[in-house]
Amino acid sequence: MDVLWYLTGPDGRYPWREDGARPLDYAYFQQVARAVDHLGFTGALLATGAHDAWVLGASLISYTERFQFLVAVHPPLVSPTLLAKMTATIDQFSRGRVRLNIVNGDTKLLAGYGVHLDHDERYHYTDEYLTVFKRLMSGETVDFVGKYLDIRGGAIPLPPVQRPWPPLWFGGSSAAALDVAAKHIDTYLTWGETPPAAKEKISQLRERASEHGREDLKFGVRLYIVVRDTEEEAWRAAQDLYDHMDDATIARTQAGTSGTDSVGQQRMSALHGGRKPADLRELEIYPNLWSGIGLVRNGPGTAIVGNPEQVVARIHDYQEAGVDTFIVSGMPLLEEAYRVGELVLPHLPVSRGAMPGESTGVRATWNSWTEGWKK
Repeated sequence: MDVLWYLTGPDGRYPWREDGARPLDYAYFQQVARAVDHLGFTGALLATGAHDAWVLGASLISYTERFQFLVAVHPPLVSPTLLAKMTATIDQFSRGRVRLNIVNGDTKLLAGYGVHLDHDERYHYTDEYLTVFKRLMSGETVDFVGKYLDIRGGAIPLPPVQRPWPPLWFGGSSAAALDVAAKHIDTYLTWGETPPAAKEKISQLRERASEHGREDLKFGVRLYIVVRDTEEEAWRAAQDLYDHMDDATIARTQAGTSGTDSVGQQRMSALHGGRKPADLRELEIYPNLWSGIGLVRNGPGTAIVGNPEQVVARIHDYQEAGVDTFIVSGMPLLEEAYRVGELVLPHLPVSRGAMPGESTGVRATWNSWTEGWKK
């Protein structure tokens, strides 16, 4: 399986609070990236946040060796031709260690960038966008006229290491999102729903993908992990997080997600209902699966809480549902990366990239692709 960590702020013991947030700078991101690489994670998600994901990822190539960069991309914010050029560049410089997480965002977020597309239009746009992007990455000179894109003589001057293109990842729970995923995506991501809910969604997507002749999709889930040596310690750690979720922050977070057109966010919000009960265990939606973090964090807000055996058991539940990719994190990122890396990862068959020089396959294949590209 692939197990990725998280490399995006905010961070800290209680990052939703000013007195619990940790200052983030380049040196700190280097620390986290080195830890993820050292501990045996497959890589990390560089999501949208205060720092630009592409600049951050490119700057960390020389500080990592096996680390797979999953970099967030908002299609309307950069042309598909420029994205293809950027992707080929970082894929070459990292020796084939980049993956793209295609993010459609929501109306509020994109309006701040001057993009005004309604919910379904964003996915129709992404359909055209990925059609053009994949042709460009395959070495074509592209002429394409659609509803949203008008590309004339689009081409990139160099090939990626990973052919025909680096893996495409994507999340979205609406019908329009599932259509795009079924047609284009290599790894489909869901937020922290229960294993039965994930299984149902995976079944739907497999059926849609088969209509496009695609049987090789992979599936992933984004979760937090609160792991300690014993179950009692783990729930005490969750209780500590819960105790620092003040009413003002909860209200502000829930107001920010209210009215969103993101179906994924709607599904996450439904898991806790925007309320903080006296007993945190009332938000346990499945054995060891706690939805409380969603009260103070947008996006995925579910955590596996337990001892190492319980955490691994829940991961296996997701595996049985069809999930083979896990994007996980804890707070703070650095310390919890070590905790998960030492208590959980040794019990999982984690996939990792080759160290530079471990195999001549990449270099030999690279030379072959370059010669073919020149022709």
